[in-house]
Amino acid sequence: MRSKTKIKTFIFSVIAFIIGVVGGASTYVFAFSPESDTLFTIASGDLSVHFLELGNKYAGDCIYIKANDNDILIDAGSRQNSATTIINYVNTYCKDGKLEYLVATHAHQDHIAAFPSTSSRDGIFKAYEVENIIDFGEASKFGDVGGNKTPTKVYTNYVNERDAEVAAGAKHIAVSNYNQPDFQKVFDLGDGITLTILDNYYYYNQTSDENNYSVCLLISQGSNNILLTGDLELEGEEYLVQKNTLPECVLFKAGHHGSKTSSNNALLEVIKPKNVVFTCCAGATEYTTNHNNTFPTQDAINRIAKYTKNCYVTTVCTNTKTELDNEQFDKFESMNGDIIFTSNKNGYSINCTNNNTILKETTWFAENRTWPADGVA
Repeated sequence: MRSKTKIKTFIFSVIAFIIGVVGGASTYVFAFSPESDTLFTIASGDLSVHFLELGNKYAGDCIYIKANDNDILIDAGSRQNSATTIINYVNTYCKDGKLEYLVATHAHQDHIAAFPSTSSRDGIFKAYEVENIIDFGEASKFGDVGGNKTPTKVYTNYVNERDAEVAAGAKHIAVSNYNQPDFQKVFDLGDGITLTILDNYYYYNQTSDENNYSVCLLISQGSNNILLTGDLELEGEEYLVQKNTLPECVLFKAGHHGSKTSSNNALLEVIKPKNVVFTCCAGATEYTTNHNNTFPTQDAINRIAKYTKNCYVTTVCTNTKTELDNEQFDKFESMNGDIIFTSNKNGYSINCTNNNTILKETTWFAENRTWPADGVA
């Protein structure tokens, strides 16, 4: 497989060179999804947002963004063993070993576990030179839901390697300093693409729910707006609407993997998402054996359906209902796979490494969920 990919890469590199010569200043990146050998093309000036499958059965976030010469990684879940999958994927696009921006939204392991290394596997911090680290800073309560003061192991490992990266020259941008006068909130990624750190009340106020500390980001290219809110819950979403002027969004990563407590009406009625991505293993009983509340939940689907039918899911659990009732969720496969959103001045597209079937048209949905009567047809 590896030699086959090298041959393909060489062929398409030649094609890219010819196109570049003929087209003048235009340049193209040809890269493969390591999991599927699927070819994707990214032209210079394109913004591409990649929602990664993480190689295991757990819900978790990892979002890779290519914006001109900027390589951005938002979160690195779901477990430390996801690091190899993430690095292999990112390396098909990032050729200089440098991440211009690394974002850790909050301190739960399904968002930060693959950043640090272990004795047997390199993590993201070791694999790349990082220029800017944007994270929760002092807002986090050490990775424990409930505001406990005992740091989790994954939190401690993350902080230790983050601080080492800062000592080596990376800039640390902690959102707990959001109200400081010199805090940079907007980053120019070139060609009219911006990354904005949105205001979140819980950057500087305590909460009993670690999820509400999530770093919230808006990425914009003209009228194409993308909203990423980590695992923000109802209270956080309500404050997000109050404290920011949010635009309508062509893409929204469903909050908290599609939980019943996120992606609420207060937020959705403002952003009116045209496309929604669920980063989860659909139907897995990781957190509950109540099948309506496994990700993506019926409640979240009911609310989102009022605005769009274009919903995508990275992975699906394939255990039987009996196995799931016994909290056995060890079988999984790609639903859409890696989900790639590409935006430019002419519009946008969504392509997935497994298939482009929207959630409501999948077998899993037919067996486990219903489309609400007031949903978009």
